[in-house]
Amino acid sequence: MPLRAKITNPDMLGRRTYADRGAAIDSLPDDPQDDVVFNSKYGVRTIQLNRPDKLNSLNGSMARKIIPRLQEWQKSDMANVVVIKGAGRAFCAGGDVAVLAQDCAKGEQGQEASRDYFALEYKLDHLIATYPKPYVAFIDGITMGGGVGLSVHAPFRIATEKTVFAMPETTIGFFPDVGASFFLPRMDGELGTYLALTSERLKGPEVFFAGIATHYLDSSSLPDLEARLAELQFKDYASMEERLTIINSTIEEFTTGLPHDQPLHINVDIRRALDYVFQPANNLKEILAALKETTTRRGVPANVKEWATKTLATIRERSPISVSVTLKQLKEGRRWNIFQTFQHEYHIASRFMSHPDFVTGVTARLISKEKGRPKWQPNQIEDVTSAQVNEFFATDPSGLQLLNKAGEAYNDYPAAWIGLPREREVERMVKRLPSKSKKEVVEYFVGQKEAKMGVREKVEEILMRKTAPSKAGLVWLD
Repeated sequence: MPLRAKITNPDMLGRRTYADRGAAIDSLPDDPQDDVVFNSKYGVRTIQLNRPDKLNSLNGSMARKIIPRLQEWQKSDMANVVVIKGAGRAFCAGGDVAVLAQDCAKGEQGQEASRDYFALEYKLDHLIATYPKPYVAFIDGITMGGGVGLSVHAPFRIATEKTVFAMPETTIGFFPDVGASFFLPRMDGELGTYLALTSERLKGPEVFFAGIATHYLDSSSLPDLEARLAELQFKDYASMEERLTIINSTIEEFTTGLPHDQPLHINVDIRRALDYVFQPANNLKEILAALKETTTRRGVPANVKEWATKTLATIRERSPISVSVTLKQLKEGRRWNIFQTFQHEYHIASRFMSHPDFVTGVTARLISKEKGRPKWQPNQIEDVTSAQVNEFFATDPSGLQLLNKAGEAYNDYPAAWIGLPREREVERMVKRLPSKSKKEVVEYFVGQKEAKMGVREKVEEILMRKTAPSKAGLVWLD
């Protein structure tokens, strides 16, 4: 291949281009022109992912377009709000991993190109996570993998009746990346661990109640909301929190209620079992043992036994090295800040590019679409050693040069107050004021959140699972 082709072909670029250098990121000559569409209207700057035939799967070309635009808008006094959305029935179904696996199958040179893509993607995700202007994600449709990275770190994440969320990486011999090490362990209870290991899907209102989305709207309301956001004006000296408060109130104006024909499939009984099975002290073998024990224990509701049976079989289907690395990743991620998260994930991803399970999984599931369990290496969870898992965490996580160095290296999302109350907030309230009744706790949060849709239902569900009555009031069940 001529030298010029090696330089300009995005598939052959070395990771040094994006991982190590601080050079400006821009489109390459061979990048398609219309895979991302940008628009400006008054104070809103819109990013539309435009590969509907590929479910808007994120690739290097798209990232190379989005990053410089975000950097440009970051400096512009005219840009007040950034909105990101997808064309067609998906927001973004993930990264274009089929191309990455095909590259990795070619050997070290292809693996370098794939590592380079992840460096670029994580730079984009971290830029979004630390963006100094309001960023609104319309997750109106399929939102998986790389699409989660483009949305989940945003202060505003709007789900609709069309939303389907999943982190499906363990099905393809990979791990939940794009900042999932940060987001998933901070979800209520052990829901994040469950979603990571099983690749379970959540739909519509489930995405909202899980805290993945901050708002739930009807899909048909989004164009009007976007137009309304464009009309917003902020005082020059308004703080970020003041701007977010105005946008939050604006979004709330478009809520029309929750659907009653989409029941939550993870109900109170299953959530109790889920938190028990996936408790942080458990290793993977203990999780499997707890699931098996749940399937036979007396007094366990039938739907919980069914859930445990399905979950046990599902984890057994996944790549053993993937689920093993993922569990350690989530335990470690509880203490990583947002900056450290992407540093560590880059090195884990780099290691997976040379592990056979990534090519095996992507080929079997997405390219040849084979039926049956892929031939994983190792083939069973019991065959995975601690040394094999630790290899993914052994590298010094300092090689990825992130773009927004001025961004806060926070340990919790600064705008977490926008969504529904989190379990830890209810826990603090109950432990601080145990004499409060359930009704008083619910009304407190309803008032605090200004009667936000879903608050009452969310707090009532938490109290049902996590508290018991006593003579003194409520007791929190640890």
